[in-house]
Amino acid sequence: MNSTQHQNPSVKFLRLAHLRKLRRCEQVAAICFRVRGSDIEFLLVQTGKGRWIFPKGGAEPGLTHAQAAALEAFEEAGVHGRMEEASFTSYVQRKRGCMRRVTELSVSAHLCEVLRLVTPPELNRNPTWFVASKAKKRLRDDRAPAHGADLARVIDRAVARIQRLRRDPDTAPSARPETASPSSDPARQGKSSRQSARLINIDIARGTPKGRAASAG
Repeated sequence: MNSTQHQNPSVKFLRLAHLRKLRRCEQVAAICFRVRGSDIEFLLVQTGKGRWIFPKGGAEPGLTHAQAAALEAFEEAGVHGRMEEASFTSYVQRKRGCMRRVTELSVSAHLCEVLRLVTPPELNRNPTWFVASKAKKRLRDDRAPAHGADLARVIDRAVARIQRLRRDPDTAPSARPETASPSSDPARQGKSSRQSARLINIDIARGTPKGRAASAG
């Protein structure tokens, strides 16, 4: 037993592999939207198995959750836009791993207004626009009822937040966002006293040829 453990028996030492496993249990999702007339549309991408889902991935060391979500939105769907710094909701993603063990991943969801799209680096994701009702249906398809309902609730909460922001512009995020890019400085993350109202600009690949997402109404 080393001296630290002897002085404080309650101290626990975690193996690096366990810390990395905990990191993998933190995920982020970009809830990408646009407003067309009276409709709010959501941008979904396809998994390798063909299911529809939000652009998402693991939390990145050195980035806020919002910055990591911005990178996922760009890499999977080619999104350039404005990402809210604060998560507006979360959900649980269940994954079956080796030995058929089910791992629960906590996913922080960040709202992102899409300003333009480019061809995404991940070309097999098929980013497609859906109105809210169809987005909820696609998210329920080929999933357990409880999990599908969780994903559909994310859409409902996003719609409620978007409508609230449109009714009351004074509650909208600050107009002075921080730029999200691979070189973003993590030291700037805590400088704003209004972090929950901040936006991140997604403008990672200036000059990339414009791409289009399909629209499914």
